[in-house]
Amino acid sequence: MESKILLPVLGSYFVLSLLSFAAYAIDKSAARKGEWRISESNLHILDLLGGWPGGWLAQNFLRHKTSKASFRRIYWITVLLHCACVAWLLSPYGRDTLHALGNG
Repeated sequence: MESKILLPVLGSYFVLSLLSFAAYAIDKSAARKGEWRISESNLHILDLLGGWPGGWLAQNFLRHKTSKASFRRIYWITVLLHCACVAWLLSPYGRDTLHALGNG
């Protein structure tokens, strides 16, 4: 990957992971207080967009959503979907498609 692309990509993972971790922390705090919660679908969207490392850290360090099997199952599906999309983008076909879209 070109270095001019690498830093923005790493930066986006960092920012999205921070947002995801913060969302999990806010949701855990709200759950303890019986207040309005962040929807599971919003947590999954953040993870799917690239915040999954922060989601994983939050689940493990905050012990949030670890006992809910259905949430964990969908979480890992979002991780796999995200990784599959990244793999496609890095493949020759994905690069050619992006290049064609950029020049179209």
